[in-house]
Amino acid sequence: MKRAVKRSLKNRSKKASKKITKKRQKKMPKKVLKKPSKKVISKPLKKALKKPSTRVSKAATPKPFKKPLWVPSKEQVKNANMTRFMEFVNRRYGKDFKSYHDLYQWSIDRIPDFWAAMWDFAGIKASKGYDEVVDDLRKFPGARWFLGARLNFAENLLRYRDDQLAFIFKGETEKSSQMTYAELHRAVARLAKSLREIGVVPGDRVAGYMPNLMETAIAMLAATSIGAVWSSCATDIGAQAALDRLGQIEPKVLFTVDGYFYKGKVFSSLGNASELARAMPSLRKVVVVSYTGGETDLSHIPNGVRYEEFLAREEEPALEFEQLPFDHPVFIMFSSGTTGKPKCMVQPAGGILINHLKELILHTDLRREDRIFYITTCSWMMWNWLLSSLGAGATIILYDGNPNYPDAGAMWKLVQDERITIFGLSASYINYLRSEGIQPGKRYDLSSLREISQTGSVLSAEGFEWVYREIKKDLHFNSISGGTDINGCFAIGSPIQPVYAGELQGPGLAMKVKAYDEKGKPVWDVQGELVCEAPAPPMPLYFWNDPTGEKYRSAYFEHYPNVWRHGDYIVMHSDTGGITFYGRSDAVLKPSGVRIGTAEIYNVVEKMDEIADSLAIGQNWEGDQRVILFVKLAPGVNLTEELKNKIRKTLREKASPRHVPAIIMEMPEAPYTLNMKKVESAVTNIIHGRPVLNRDALMNPQVLDYFEKIVPELQK
Repeated sequence: MKRAVKRSLKNRSKKASKKITKKRQKKMPKKVLKKPSKKVISKPLKKALKKPSTRVSKAATPKPFKKPLWVPSKEQVKNANMTRFMEFVNRRYGKDFKSYHDLYQWSIDRIPDFWAAMWDFAGIKASKGYDEVVDDLRKFPGARWFLGARLNFAENLLRYRDDQLAFIFKGETEKSSQMTYAELHRAVARLAKSLREIGVVPGDRVAGYMPNLMETAIAMLAATSIGAVWSSCATDIGAQAALDRLGQIEPKVLFTVDGYFYKGKVFSSLGNASELARAMPSLRKVVVVSYTGGETDLSHIPNGVRYEEFLAREEEPALEFEQLPFDHPVFIMFSSGTTGKPKCMVQPAGGILINHLKELILHTDLRREDRIFYITTCSWMMWNWLLSSLGAGATIILYDGNPNYPDAGAMWKLVQDERITIFGLSASYINYLRSEGIQPGKRYDLSSLREISQTGSVLSAEGFEWVYREIKKDLHFNSISGGTDINGCFAIGSPIQPVYAGELQGPGLAMKVKAYDEKGKPVWDVQGELVCEAPAPPMPLYFWNDPTGEKYRSAYFEHYPNVWRHGDYIVMHSDTGGITFYGRSDAVLKPSGVRIGTAEIYNVVEKMDEIADSLAIGQNWEGDQRVILFVKLAPGVNLTEELKNKIRKTLREKASPRHVPAIIMEMPEAPYTLNMKKVESAVTNIIHGRPVLNRDALMNPQVLDYFEKIVPELQK
């Protein structure tokens, strides 16, 4: 049947594709004759497609009808938080929305009304309400949100004080512990009192150089309860990389640890902590948590004190929540730092709070009875995002260590044993499981699991299909993308919509996302730049040490005036409303001027049994650009001319002749950031004789030595 459908679609002329004659219809299989639902193209999408400024590729019109990988049942739609919110909006504003697309269009047409509704639906706790939702949406950047409101970030995450579990901690060495919401409240109160006693006040910076422990979360909550600004790095990054980040913001207090576990081995972090402490004279205290055990000599750490000794002696002191403006800073997040010292992005407490709750409660469908888990470290914004689950009263599973230790089934055993309902992971983790032939659905009891959230990098359509084939057929695969910049998502899932292979389900509510062509015009069904045309509460207030705002404007608004350019290469699909990502636009290849996303090459090459990983870059060559493909081979495989020809042939057939690399070379491994994203830019810089300014921003900087050695060979 699939062959018949493909054959019939291929044979249609452009004219016949608009209207099939009755005679031809009779000959076609019944499934091809079936009329598409009227909802295939939503009203907002129809409206967008009619605009003169919107271009749709002829090659993509008409599209073959797509079969969803998953469709929520009527019961799932009925019980979803998204549906409850839609009904809330309908009642308040006299609407009759029945689909996510209708709700989304309203959310970008009536941005202030949407955020006002979200404030009430999420039950934001504030000592003083707001006077105005937003001062001026035309100020981009610069719009101010919820003017007049006074609130506290930590208070909104600690609204529950009962005996339900707030945290379950699991370490790869079988270390484990639990903490209820009542116990968490007491622990935060004790630590907050200690911080106040040493002079921490609103606006001070408190930093973490920590593993993913409960103490890390408690430190963040204690700091933000006072109005201090939290920033953190995981202990698996070197002292210099941590200093490049934390040293810029001059913290008053540093939380760190005696060591951590990875692949069954113990690594001490006291040496790095000492180096950091000596390089940051702003520190009044360095608070050291005991994790790996044993006696800890802190004499070499200036102002060092053990966590237990630093805690206030009083068992249940009052927890005071400093009431602050909506736009008071809460987090400082860092860019990757692969092109110089990381940029420090200062993010607003109220903006992060209300957007996190939107994404968790509505898009993730998070509820009190859920157990939510993400494979993350506190270097990654997903750690901050995960901790906001406390605001919904859910139970958070914190894991520290290698997710594949002692074997590739470790995380699925955790899902099984802890009855996890929402599991967050990265595309690279899924691809690793695929390459190892792991079948979680057959080996583990995943009956509790109702949602997988995936982010980090681009996942191919085959990766989506693998999830439903090898993990579980009936679950919401919620692929999300946004970034550190907004500590949230531009594109995300919806529990009341179908899931299609290779597509994020759509833009997040109130995020006015478009794809722009080279001329700055919105396009559908062709690749373009991801932009956001309107301000949103979680966007950074400013960059640290950027008094004129020049770095901030240059990062997002230089390309398209008054429009946020995020730096991702995407396709927005007119038939489903979904979004396909093709990687960072600064890594886009342009042989003969034709733009190619590196993910288009990876999605083909990495399906080959012989290839374990790949990296594609563009080299400026004889007035044009040529594509160089580096491949990491599977064990026992050699890069023969036969294999090179097979790679070329496969790319030509599965992608296009433009995707065929001019040169194919073997590499030991690809460079990755600490958040497991490929760093094409570092290799591109090396190949063109430009320096890589911050190797410590990479998880495996030693691999760059290989690329430097082969530069002469690529200049021939």
